[in-house]
Amino acid sequence: MAFRRRAKSHPLFSQEFLIHNHADIGFCLVLSVLIALMFEVTAKTAFLFILPQYNVSVPTADGELVQYHYGLKDLVTILFYIFIAIILHAVVQEYALDKINRRLHLSKVKHSKFNESGQLVAFHLTSVIWCLYVVVTEGYISNPQSLWENYPHVYLPFQVKFFYLCQLAYWLHALPELYFQKVRKEEIPRQLRCIALYLVHIAGAYLLNLTRLGLILLLLQYLAEFFFHMARLVYFTDENNEKLFNVWAVVFVVTRLFTLTLYILVIGFGLPRVENQALDPERGNLFSFLFNNILFRMSVLLLVCLFQASVMWRFIHFQLRRWREYWNEQSSRKRAAAGAKQQTKPLKRDSGYHENGVVKAENGTSPRTKKLKSP
Repeated sequence: MAFRRRAKSHPLFSQEFLIHNHADIGFCLVLSVLIALMFEVTAKTAFLFILPQYNVSVPTADGELVQYHYGLKDLVTILFYIFIAIILHAVVQEYALDKINRRLHLSKVKHSKFNESGQLVAFHLTSVIWCLYVVVTEGYISNPQSLWENYPHVYLPFQVKFFYLCQLAYWLHALPELYFQKVRKEEIPRQLRCIALYLVHIAGAYLLNLTRLGLILLLLQYLAEFFFHMARLVYFTDENNEKLFNVWAVVFVVTRLFTLTLYILVIGFGLPRVENQALDPERGNLFSFLFNNILFRMSVLLLVCLFQASVMWRFIHFQLRRWREYWNEQSSRKRAAAGAKQQTKPLKRDSGYHENGVVKAENGTSPRTKKLKSP
């Protein structure tokens, strides 16, 4: 199964061979794991790669409920879904973005940004729909107190744990994609910072048992990012269309306010009222006891506030620069239009017609006014 059309073959195991065939190699590895499910000897090992591990039966009023907690075996599952993400990345690039790029004839810089935004639009849209479904079905929106009640939330439903594993896999797959996609050196530091921030926040929510809060925060973040990258795609196709940037600006400010409010509500007011936050390695509760300490909670809130303030500062700076460029462009257009109007202004001619260089009136008389003689 080839994802890319290759004009020439490259030496086996060379750098170019790996770059042009990384999706095919990943597909072969995934296919080998799926084939291993067919044999009884290897099926148990294959399930480690495909399904979340550490399932336990939790007694409830309606019977037993199967839930999950985290552990080291999650790294094996994440590795498998990293290859899945690499394959899906190649499919979107080959069958959608490359075809659009050939029609637009973008420059090299815009081509790189278009590919980045195209991949993130597909990912953010999928994540928003998936995250919204999980949040609604689990009742986290209808019952906001569930964000901190019975904390720590050591045991997770299947769809919550699977969502977090896929999120970690996607952002980890973005690291080798910087090499496979031959990203420009100027863009690598910015993208590395973005990937690192997502990994820290997602892994932090997963390990600190703040998965419920993390789901809603990811929903808000991905919603704002979806509008931003969608606005960039529209701008690359039509540079005069910037309406979606205004929509993104409104959504961004609203999501920042909701994010800060949720952090203060859950960490500042909800978690201090919760008891039973003790260290319990057998249940998978390794880090939640840290929230017993008011100093740790205040430190987390301070870091969150500083981070959100820096994000808002960059946003305001971006908007001011954008408005400045817009008004400069409008003023230059007005000056250019005024100059063109002066050049095309018609010359005022005397009434009548010319004959041998002399202006004649239409009735044959001279157009000049006669002077009356004084008596």
